[in-house]
Amino acid sequence: HGRRRILHFNITSHPTSDWVVQQLREAFPDAGPYRYVILDNDSKFDADVIAFLKTTGLQPKRTSVEAPWQNGIAERWVGSCRREILDHVIALSEPHLRRLMRAYVNYYHHDRIHDSLDKDAPHRRPVEAKPLPAATVISGARLGGLHHRYSWREAA
Repeated sequence: HGRRRILHFNITSHPTSDWVVQQLREAFPDAGPYRYVILDNDSKFDADVIAFLKTTGLQPKRTSVEAPWQNGIAERWVGSCRREILDHVIALSEPHLRRLMRAYVNYYHHDRIHDSLDKDAPHRRPVEAKPLPAATVISGARLGGLHHRYSWREAA
């Protein structure tokens, strides 16, 4: 989780083990540097999901019951997503929620800074030096104005 990149996301109101297997196929289309997948004890992570993971070379690791701290990275991401967008916007439909989440993942990768990345974003962003003494700061709205990205604008 070094750069905190989101590999894949999708949305459904009724996840099943078949749906989970399809999401895993889309998240890990090729063999990569990944060795483990952390799962909780939800019934959708059944024998079919475990068999798929093992055939792809990924080792499933289950967390203990009622132990969210054992998958703290995922829990932290879900909490950030809720606080930073889902608590402020009512999703009107599944496609609308998918658009909101796509926008949030883009914001998360390109604009949201992380203390653990030395105040950088997962897709690195260069520090902008002030171009001229008379330059002013401008604000670019992100996520419909819930968040902003600031940059320099040279004075006219």
